[in-house]
Amino acid sequence: MLAKRIIPCLDVKDGQTVKGTNFVNLRLAGDPVELGKAYSEQGADELVFLDITASHEERKTFTNTVQRIATEISIPFTVGGGINELGDVDRMLSAGADKVSINSAALRNPGLIDEITSHYGSQVCVVAIDAKIEDDGTWQCYVNGGRIPTEKRLFDWAHEAQERGAGEILFTSMNHDGTKQGFANDAIRHLSDTLTIPIIASGGAGKKEHFYDTFHMGHADAALGASVFHFGEIGISELKHYLKDRNINVRL
Repeated sequence: MLAKRIIPCLDVKDGQTVKGTNFVNLRLAGDPVELGKAYSEQGADELVFLDITASHEERKTFTNTVQRIATEISIPFTVGGGINELGDVDRMLSAGADKVSINSAALRNPGLIDEITSHYGSQVCVVAIDAKIEDDGTWQCYVNGGRIPTEKRLFDWAHEAQERGAGEILFTSMNHDGTKQGFANDAIRHLSDTLTIPIIASGGAGKKEHFYDTFHMGHADAALGASVFHFGEIGISELKHYLKDRNINVRL
C-alpha cells in the first residue's frame, strides 16, 4: 500500500503566505520561501503553492517566487493559480515545479486537462476543486478562489477530470476551510471509493485526529494543511509519528 502523504499548502497573496476561514478573512502567515524550506526539512511529503488571487486578478503566477522556493526544497512541488494554457505549465515546470494545479481554468475549459496530460503526462496534472455543500445537499463547484459558483457538481466534475487524464484530485471543502473542525470525510470517501486516482483532502485540519480520520474514514491518499503548520500548532514529524502509532502508513 502506498504511504499516505502529508502536504503543507502555501496560499500566497502579494508574495506573502496567508490563511483565512471559508476563503475569507485572510491573515499573514509568513514568507513562503522560508516556510517551504522549513517544511521540506521537517519531512513533509510534498509542498503545494497556490497563488490564490491570480485567476481573480487575471494574471500569471509569480514565477520568481516559485523559483526561489524550488531551490530551497527537496520534495515534490505543486504550483497553482493563473495557469490557463500550456505555456503557463511550461513556465512553472521550468521554474522548478513538479506538478501544476489547475482549478478555474479547467472548469472554464475542460480540454485544458487533456492538453496538459497529453503533453506532459497525467502525473503533472492536479485538478483542484473548490466546492461548497448547498442547502439542497449537493456539492457545487466554485471558481476564482471560491468567489463564483458554477453549474458543475463535485462528483460529476471529479469523474470527468479523471476521464480526461488528471493524475490527482485536490478537493477543498469551502464549508470546512479554516474552521479546524475536521475534513469533509463523507465527500472525500465518496471520491476515494468511486475514482481510481489519488484524492488529496483539503479544508478543516485542526488537530492530529483530523488527519487520522480523513485517512481512516475518508480513505484519502493525502491530507493538506495550512494554518496548523504555519502557526506551529502541529509539527510535521509529530503528526507522522502519531499516525504511524495508529497504523497509518506514512514515511518517517
